[in-house]
Amino acid sequence: MIEEKPPLTRQWGWIALILLLVGGYLYLVKNPAWMGATETLSYSDFLNRLDKGELDEVTVSADQISGTLKAAAGEKPRRFTTVPVPDERLVERLNAKGVSFAGTARNTALWTLLGWVLPFLVLFWLWRSMVGRMAEGPQGGLMRAGKSKAKVYMEKDVKVTFDDVAGVEEAKEEVRELIDFLKDPTRYAQLGARAPKGILLVGPPGSGKTLMARAIAGEASVPFFSINGSEFVEMFVGLGAARVRDLFEQARANAPCLLFIDELDAVGKSRALGYLSGGAHEEMQQTLNQLLAEIDGFDPSKGIILLAATNRPEILDPALLRAGRFDRQILLDNPDLNGRAAILKVHMKKVKLASEVSAEKVAGLTPGFSGADLANLVNEAALLGTRRKAAAVEENDFVAAIERIVAGLERRKRLMNPEERRRVAYHEMGHATVALAEGELVQVQKVSIIPRGIGALGYTMQRPTEDRYLMSRGELVRKIAVLMGGRASETLFFDDVSTGAGDDLTKATNIARAMVTEYGMSGKLGLATFEVERSPFLQGATTASRRMEISEETSRIIDGEVKSILDEAYQRAAQAIERNRKFLEAGAKRLLEVETIDQKELQPLWQELGTGDDKKKPPVAVVRT
Repeated sequence: MIEEKPPLTRQWGWIALILLLVGGYLYLVKNPAWMGATETLSYSDFLNRLDKGELDEVTVSADQISGTLKAAAGEKPRRFTTVPVPDERLVERLNAKGVSFAGTARNTALWTLLGWVLPFLVLFWLWRSMVGRMAEGPQGGLMRAGKSKAKVYMEKDVKVTFDDVAGVEEAKEEVRELIDFLKDPTRYAQLGARAPKGILLVGPPGSGKTLMARAIAGEASVPFFSINGSEFVEMFVGLGAARVRDLFEQARANAPCLLFIDELDAVGKSRALGYLSGGAHEEMQQTLNQLLAEIDGFDPSKGIILLAATNRPEILDPALLRAGRFDRQILLDNPDLNGRAAILKVHMKKVKLASEVSAEKVAGLTPGFSGADLANLVNEAALLGTRRKAAAVEENDFVAAIERIVAGLERRKRLMNPEERRRVAYHEMGHATVALAEGELVQVQKVSIIPRGIGALGYTMQRPTEDRYLMSRGELVRKIAVLMGGRASETLFFDDVSTGAGDDLTKATNIARAMVTEYGMSGKLGLATFEVERSPFLQGATTASRRMEISEETSRIIDGEVKSILDEAYQRAAQAIERNRKFLEAGAKRLLEVETIDQKELQPLWQELGTGDDKKKPPVAVVRT
C-alpha cells in the first residue's frame, strides 16, 4: 500500500539538525576551553594571579584570555578564561613574570559567514521550499494539502474475491464483464464496444458496496485506488479540485486499475438543492466541477474503471448520472432468506460452531438484516459463547445475539415493583395472544419481561417463515392489531392504562397514516397520495424539498381515516384477547415466575387454551414495549 508521507516531517528534521550544528559550532569556537574543567576569572583576579606568579601559560585573543594555572606536584593544571579590558601594559606584565603567552587571530570572514550569511541562507531555503510546495499544485500545494489521500492497494494487498461476497449474486453477474475488461481492455475494442466509464453502487448502509468494489479489484488483480468523498472537501477553496486531479493522475499512471470513491454524495450532491443542503458551497462546487471534467477526460480504453458508492442516489447531481459518466447503477439491496444464509456461511467459517447450528435457521430469524448486520451477529454470538466458556458457538448464542442487537442489552438489575412486573407481563402476553389468534402471526419465538435497551420493559419476538415484499390491507390491519394487543390487555385486566404502550401506538399510527396517505387504502380519499417522496434506503428521510398542499378538509378526512383504522385494529385485538382470556392469564402467570417463555413452552399452552387459527405464517419481527 502506498501512503502519503507526513507533510514537511523530514524537512523540519533537517532544519533542526542544521540549526543545532551551527549553534554548537558557534559555541565551541567562542569557548575553546570546553575540553577540560575551566574556571572563569574576573579580569582583576586574573591580574592578581599574574602578579603572584600563579599563571603557567596564556592565550590572548580580541575578546577572550585563556590559559592554565600552575599546579602543585601531583595535581593537574587547571584552565581559566576571562574577558579582557583595554590594557596596554598587559604584555609588559606577562614578560616581567616570565609567563609564556601567545595570540590568536580571529577569522573575520568565517565569523561573518557563520553569524550572518548562513542563517540567512537557511531562512531563504525554508521560505523557498514552502513557496515551491504551494506552487506545485496537485502534487502538494500549501504544504502538501492538495496531495490526494487515496490509499492505493496493489494486487498483493487486495485479497478479497467473489468468494467473500455473498447474497448479491445478481450484482456479481453484472460486474463480471468489468473484470474481463480490466484483464484485457483490447478485447472489447475489436467490435467497437467500450466499457462503461463509471459504475454507481447503490444500496442501504451495510449492504456490501465497498466489499464489492474491493472484490472486483481482487478478481481482476489490478491496483485499487480508494478514497472517501468527504476527503475531497477542504476549508481552502481549490484544494478539493487539486485532490481530484491528483487522484486521476495516479490512476492513469497505474492503468489498468480500479478507482473507487466511497460516499459519493459527500462531494457530488446536487447543486440545485441550495445552500441549506450544502450544494451551493463554493469549494464543493469546484470539486464537483473538477470531478466531472476528469471523468470526461480519461480514456476508458486504457483500462481505468471508476466505481462509486452511495446510499442516497436521489440527492446526486444529475450531471454525474448522465450517460458517459456514471453509465450504470447497480443495486445492492439487503439480502433475502437465501442470501442471508449464504452470508452467514461465509462469516461462520471464521468461528467454531456446534453441530446443530444451521445457517438457514439463523437466517430465518434475521429478516431485514444487512450483510454488515449479519457479520456483527456472528461476532456477537462468538463473544457470548466465549463469555460462557463454551467449546463451540451454539444456536442459543445466535438467538441471544439477535435479541441483543434488535431489542438491546438485558437489564436484569433494574428494580421493578410487583405491580409493574404484573402489568408488563399482561402487556407482553397481549401481543403474543393477538399474534397467535390472528392466524397470520402465529410463530411467536419468545416472550419476556426482562427489561432491555432504553425504555423497553419487555418484548415479544416473532419468527417469520418467509420474506415478504408486499402486504395487503388486511395484513397491515392485523399487524396494527398485534401492536394494539398490549393496550387492549391492559384495558381488560387493569382498572387504568399506563404509558407502556406509547411506542406501540406510535408505530401503529405511522402504519395507519401510511395506509391512508401513501398506499391509497382509504375509501374516502381514493387513490390519491399526500406525502412527499421518501428514499427507499433512508427511513423517514425526505428526498424532495416541496410538500404537497393539503386543505383543511382533506387533513380532517386523513385524521378520521387514520383513527378509523386504529379503532378497527383495536377492536380485533380486544376480541382476540377476550376469546383467549384463559391462555393470556396462564401465560402471564408463567412469565411472572420464569420471566421468559420460548416457543417450546408457549405452543403447547396455546394448543390447550387458545382458540385462534394458527395455520398461517407471520411476516413480522419484534414488537417492543
